[in-house]
Amino acid sequence: MQKIYPDAEAALEGLLFDGMTICAGGFGLCGIPERLIDAIQKSGVKDLTIASNNAGIDNEGLGKLLRSRQVKKMISSYVGENKEFERQYLAGELEVEFCPQGTLAERCRAGGAGIPGFYTKTGVGTVVAEGKEHKEFDGETYILERGIRADLSIVKGWKADESGNLVFRKTARNFNQPMATAGRICVAEVEEIVPVGSLDPDCIHLPSIYVKRLILGAPYDKKIEFRTTRQREAA
Repeated sequence: MQKIYPDAEAALEGLLFDGMTICAGGFGLCGIPERLIDAIQKSGVKDLTIASNNAGIDNEGLGKLLRSRQVKKMISSYVGENKEFERQYLAGELEVEFCPQGTLAERCRAGGAGIPGFYTKTGVGTVVAEGKEHKEFDGETYILERGIRADLSIVKGWKADESGNLVFRKTARNFNQPMATAGRICVAEVEEIVPVGSLDPDCIHLPSIYVKRLILGAPYDKKIEFRTTRQREAA
């Protein structure tokens, strides 16, 4: 099966439709599938539900899809760095399902493992628990969280071999790995593609069985959310 596609548009061909649910990997601006996000924006697909840790920042990452009003609902744990995300939510223009960060990762992992739901103590006694089933285990109260299944997963890896085995780099592994498994189809972009057999099997984070389509996205520009500097001290 040929998994390598020439560009993001080709890799997403036939997969996008209005009203779909997408799981998007990344953490802030780290490990986000930039090329695939740009291709989704260019396609004009709308009314999207996107599960992602956050929505990047204004005009970067998923923030581009917010600006173009292609997103109907976000399932996220954090909105603090994206003013447009905040504005649309407060104005009632965007539906937001807030989800604790660890719970969000587990919901995607569970969905990818075929687990429809699980109980957790996180969120008990807060607005997160409103409308959810409560159950006691060993005298402690837990709430039921549903696993997330998406029509499409988009992720970014550091390296891949030609069969689609992926290696993530440091922080980029946090959400890319569970998001990748939660989609009916996973499309990945990577910084480097190497021949089969080049990667140490013990270092592969996502087996190729999960990756259906793959592109080489390099070169990338390193984007920084907050650039903090101090004046150089005199010698």
